[in-house]
Amino acid sequence: MKKIAVFTSGGDSPGMNACVRAVVRTAIFKGLEVYGIYRGYEGMIEGDIRRMQSYSVSNIVQRGGTILKSARSQEFRTPEGRKKAYENLKEFGIEGVVAIGGDGTFTGAKIFFEEYGIPTVGCPGTIDNDLYGTDYTIGFDTAVNTALEAIDKIRDTAAAHDRIFFIEVMGRDAGFIAVESGIGGGAEFVMVPETKTDLNQVVKSLKNPRKSKSSSIIVVAEGDDEGNAEVIMQKVKEKVNNKNKDFKVTTLGHIQRGGNPTARDRVLASRCGMAAVEGLLSGHQFHMAGVVNQEIRYTPFADCIGKTKPLNPDHLKLIDILNI
Repeated sequence: MKKIAVFTSGGDSPGMNACVRAVVRTAIFKGLEVYGIYRGYEGMIEGDIRRMQSYSVSNIVQRGGTILKSARSQEFRTPEGRKKAYENLKEFGIEGVVAIGGDGTFTGAKIFFEEYGIPTVGCPGTIDNDLYGTDYTIGFDTAVNTALEAIDKIRDTAAAHDRIFFIEVMGRDAGFIAVESGIGGGAEFVMVPETKTDLNQVVKSLKNPRKSKSSSIIVVAEGDDEGNAEVIMQKVKEKVNNKNKDFKVTTLGHIQRGGNPTARDRVLASRCGMAAVEGLLSGHQFHMAGVVNQEIRYTPFADCIGKTKPLNPDHLKLIDILNI
């Protein structure tokens, strides 16, 4: 293998640039030519592929977002789109690919490999932390700390006005951000897609006159079974039926995707980027390079996208204990 390419796809996450940097410089260190594919699978189809040098990734390790840009490609979902992508890779002589992204990115890579045999090693780039085969994903730690900073500030104003805040964080299918930011932020309740939410328990707590707290923080993952934060707030407000209690909603949204990556994310991204290149050279053809128990582990794409990564039950128990 003499030529490889790297791209970022799907939702961006802090640390993607650090991962791109590690891929490029590891490839050069190993004597390979390395190319950047801009705008993910869309750029692969359109031939937006450029040679990268060591200086191409200078001064990016601390930056959020991705210098290679990201896009969601409907055309790549079609056989015709994937054929164009393959022809462009062959035109550049690219023999292996590093894909930085999440579930959708790896699903596309798996299909592409099955059709054309282009070896691909993935790096887990998603703030959701929902990929099987790695303890943490690139961008998760930064997203949690961004949410935590917002929760700390909201708690100040909640306490000042005796308000009950419902704070919505990202997590359409997974509650990892909600759980960790909720524990770190001292939330009274955390609502996640993985468990059934009991609104009656929330209402009972808010009605309890023995509760010394006049303000409360409730963290809601956007994919909770009872709805988003606004919907849940309205349901709880109606059940509490107390005009003296002031209910507010804050949706953090895409602020969680931006910002400078934490040290933890920069190191994780760098390790995964280096491992991805080494994986391609050692014969891994459709695997993700993740970190499990501090060690690099290669997991087949089929497992990454086919197996569910569960929340830590001890974390859920901890929330209940700390809420007494």
